[in-house]
Amino acid sequence: MGTTPELTSLRSARVTAAHRLARRSFRGKERRFLAEGPQAVREAVAHPGGPAGRTLVELYATPEAAERHADLLAAARQAGAPVLTATPEVMAEISDTVTPQGVVGLCRFLDTPFAEVLRARPRLVAVLAHVRDPGNAGTVLRCADAAGADAVVLTDASVDLYNPKAVRASAGSLFHLPVAVGVPVQDAVAGLRAAGVRVLAADGAGQRDLDAELDAGTLRAPTAWLFGNEAWGLPEETRALADEVVRVPIHGRAESLNLATAAAVCLYASAREQRAPAGCRSVTSS
Repeated sequence: MGTTPELTSLRSARVTAAHRLARRSFRGKERRFLAEGPQAVREAVAHPGGPAGRTLVELYATPEAAERHADLLAAARQAGAPVLTATPEVMAEISDTVTPQGVVGLCRFLDTPFAEVLRARPRLVAVLAHVRDPGNAGTVLRCADAAGADAVVLTDASVDLYNPKAVRASAGSLFHLPVAVGVPVQDAVAGLRAAGVRVLAADGAGQRDLDAELDAGTLRAPTAWLFGNEAWGLPEETRALADEVVRVPIHGRAESLNLATAAAVCLYASAREQRAPAGCRSVTSS
């Protein structure tokens, strides 16, 4: 059964407002962002939101996507979010991708105050300091979620959490765990240490390697991993803030590991030490 699109004009106020969210300044002003694709929208529907209301504000879908994902649209309506159909041209105007998936959710910001992260007494935290690539930021967030981390912190020198590429790279994990943003790295380290969390800087120049940490059993304690910029790692002044600077050992001939891979190795090393083996779930399961 065909559906007549409700959003047909590229100049409509709704479409213009959504299109402007591609810019960080407008996202910050409106405290809203776009989540593209059925997976991200499904997680947005499930997220309860906060004092401002539920996370999903509106859902846009092409007629074809509306039929293909009828269950998702029904869930959005059930959650109280208006669902509007849009022409493919309108969806292309709203979307940040070359090949839109036909489903976009307009969402409220959902970052968590850093003080609230600390009050929860976290045992495993990923801190992104000076991380500028949105794809890497989103992927590290996804790794932290998969490893069972309690929170992610993005420092004030890092990329915007709500950058469309970061949202896509998180593959829905943005909606799963607390994320604090805009925290000065000195404040992040001081706050975590005061909360009883040991801070480790992951850096190829570290004097201590990850194998030594595992052998010593030190990763069983509450730990925050500090990850740096993709190209130059962590500045000396940031490394100096940590309790230890730890490198991932390179046993083969590779020159180095990229940020997301190193983060996954470090976070899973901590998760293995902190969790009973019987509690682990296969990384290949869906």
